[in-house]
Amino acid sequence: MRILVAPLNWGLGHASRCVPLIKRLQADGHEVVLGGNGESLTLLRKHFPMLAVLPLAPLELQYGKGKRQVFAMLRALPKIIRSAWQDNRMLSEYMRYEQFDQVISDNRFGLYSGKTHCIYMTHQLVVALPHPWQWLEPLAARWHRRIIRHYNECWIPDESVSADGRQGLAGRLAHPDKLPANAKYIGVLSRFAGKDCKSDKTYTVVAVLSGLEPQRTMLEKIIIRRYENTDDTVLIVRGKMQGPPTVVKNRNITMVPWLDDSHLVACLTGAERIICRSGYSSVMDMYALGVMRKVEWHPTPGQPEQEYLAKYLNNMAQNPQT
Repeated sequence: MRILVAPLNWGLGHASRCVPLIKRLQADGHEVVLGGNGESLTLLRKHFPMLAVLPLAPLELQYGKGKRQVFAMLRALPKIIRSAWQDNRMLSEYMRYEQFDQVISDNRFGLYSGKTHCIYMTHQLVVALPHPWQWLEPLAARWHRRIIRHYNECWIPDESVSADGRQGLAGRLAHPDKLPANAKYIGVLSRFAGKDCKSDKTYTVVAVLSGLEPQRTMLEKIIIRRYENTDDTVLIVRGKMQGPPTVVKNRNITMVPWLDDSHLVACLTGAERIICRSGYSSVMDMYALGVMRKVEWHPTPGQPEQEYLAKYLNNMAQNPQT
């Protein structure tokens, strides 16, 4: 089959979890075409430089500088809606001369067509909202279900129930009271799964940054201030896929824009402490490496999904089930 795979350009997580999916599709003999825009597409092109690429609707978002992102997201809504509409128009145009047997959309709301089999991938069937607005979560979930109904299938990158009886890695986000009729769990997706690299213990602390600006830069500065006068050796992977591969060293702190998977896995498994956002793709990566107990989760302020996951994972670590 000829399959278009397109992640949302919202941080690097959506693209990251598409990497193992694309490898699986290729192993099964399918032809994959990459779709998307921005840094998420850049990440996929670094992993799969030989694959054809189709541009999709641009979506460049920013968070606010404060601890609440409600107004930033409200301002972004018109962009998100316009991007979804443009995606739908562009896919319809592509389908006039591209023969896609399947389209896999990772959270791109408008990437569906009645002319082919379309799959929507998401872990957030329950849409988490900030505390004052949690009463609107059922309404947000119904809105998301309406989007899901446009697709032939909905794939959830989690287990239906984890081995210890919990609600998988995503907790309540991926386990609503009633599952959409076209939804199914496909298991945890991580580009690190099966990676067998010798641990690199050069760095005692490894920070993996991601997400929208300015919050990405703000966390980077917090980490630098925290460790610049310590004896820890610190590696900061800045999560910057575009631009020159510049390495910055300042006494005990090394900053790199990104690392290839093998090098990053070696550094993560060799570190004593890991710092990263509690975005779901990062959670799946740390789970796949078996380093969850070393992770210090830093949810993006005002991002309720990440705040929930950080709390859920910390509770899981403090109350392990047998």
